[in-house]
Amino acid sequence: MSQIQYAKMAVIGCGLIGSSVIRAARARGVVGQIAVADPSPVVRERVTALGFADTVTADPAEAVADADLVVFAAPPLAIGPAAAQAAPGLKPGATVTDVGSVKAAISEAFAAVIPRSVFVVPGHPIAGTEQSGPDAGFASLFENRWTILTPQDRNDAPYLAAVARLTAFWQALGAQVETMDERHHDLVLAVTSHLPHLIAYNIVGTAADLEELTRGEVIKYSAGGFRDFTRIAASDPIMWRDVFLANKDAVLEMLGRFTEDLQALSRAIRWGEGDKLQELFTRTREIRRGVIDAGQETAEPDFGRSHRDGG
Repeated sequence: MSQIQYAKMAVIGCGLIGSSVIRAARARGVVGQIAVADPSPVVRERVTALGFADTVTADPAEAVADADLVVFAAPPLAIGPAAAQAAPGLKPGATVTDVGSVKAAISEAFAAVIPRSVFVVPGHPIAGTEQSGPDAGFASLFENRWTILTPQDRNDAPYLAAVARLTAFWQALGAQVETMDERHHDLVLAVTSHLPHLIAYNIVGTAADLEELTRGEVIKYSAGGFRDFTRIAASDPIMWRDVFLANKDAVLEMLGRFTEDLQALSRAIRWGEGDKLQELFTRTREIRRGVIDAGQETAEPDFGRSHRDGG
């Protein structure tokens, strides 16, 4: 068991990631009291029934009272309003962070409402599954995964100490931690996560449109590739709606690049340019091997859900 790093942690929004943070922090012994705030009565009822929080409320300001660490785990576009609600209850010296996969927009939302006496350190654990809700979380979700922190442009000693403390917290949960500029983060995630999800949603939607034409054969004869797309496309639709809207500039830039590459691939198929196809497939296979070698292809948890980027 690790030493307690935060006497009280408040989690605002308790879906897959929020509940996993709670479970992992409990398992590693790095927090004392835990408060949860969520606007959904159904979620609050489940959190209460699961018993992993000391207090459960609909009011963010109530949840964050006396909290040393506040983790916003709501969908990206809901974080700003939730932070505004929580702000009056934040105590000076507390650390505020989040788990969203969009950092620039969330950082701006925090800056607009969080007082400077509170240390804002936006974050993003690159982990998750296609499941959602408080029942979906598990304590080992962050083990050997990356968590990216995007600290503010502050060099005062108390703020740097808060960043170091939050870094140690994520490391205690099993994550590898790296700091990054927020806009660079958003560009990187547009490539590695957001665009793949957009493609998955689109191809599954296309298949659904073809179901009547193919008499159900698309789903009936789904091969591994299509099954992977459907698993990604089963992710929380509200969260991903918010991701694309909040990170639209980077996503549109990457989508333009992807469209150009797809057109080149279409020409190679049309003109029978097998050498170009083989060159691309060989290069992309090496990238896949690199992902495996980097340890980012993890074993499935024992209840059979595969790890997926949580946005």
